[in-house]
Amino acid sequence: MAELEKLQSRLEKLETGLYGERTRQAGQFTDAVVKVQASLGNISSKRERIKTLYKKIEDLIKYLDPQYIDRIAVPDAMKLEFILAEEHFIHSQVRLLESVKKHQPYLESEHIKAVPNYSSKVQALTQVQIQEQDQCNAITEDVSKMLDEYNKMILLLSKQFVQWEELLTKLEAAKQIKPLSD
Repeated sequence: MAELEKLQSRLEKLETGLYGERTRQAGQFTDAVVKVQASLGNISSKRERIKTLYKKIEDLIKYLDPQYIDRIAVPDAMKLEFILAEEHFIHSQVRLLESVKKHQPYLESEHIKAVPNYSSKVQALTQVQIQEQDQCNAITEDVSKMLDEYNKMILLLSKQFVQWEELLTKLEAAKQIKPLSD
């Protein structure tokens, strides 16, 4: 009786949802469902073909199942071959599952469970690391610019020293060429 009352209340909620509270007439939806059921019952009782169709509904559901073709088309020997072909993969998966099972106490430890509590601290540290990386990149660029300037300066000084060396060599050579008249 309680189930019937539950069903009645569910139908009333459905009628209220479909027709609204004000326009809902008591039993309107239920009456329509009962009429349809009675009509289907009358049709099926009069027709022999429909009776046989009702009996075959389970078979139809079974035939419409997508795995039904696999069960019929693939013989057991082929299924065995599929399993044997995947034997190595299955063993590797078993080893991985055993490893996970062995490490499960670690995964369920208080330290792992406390990870969400530390996420704000990790985010703050991540921000600090990003800032420090940006500073490091800026310093690297500055050092690179300074090295370029240093290399340019050394090159210019080297050229200047070469010029002075050539001038000094010419002057020393000119001094040695002069005749000694004294």
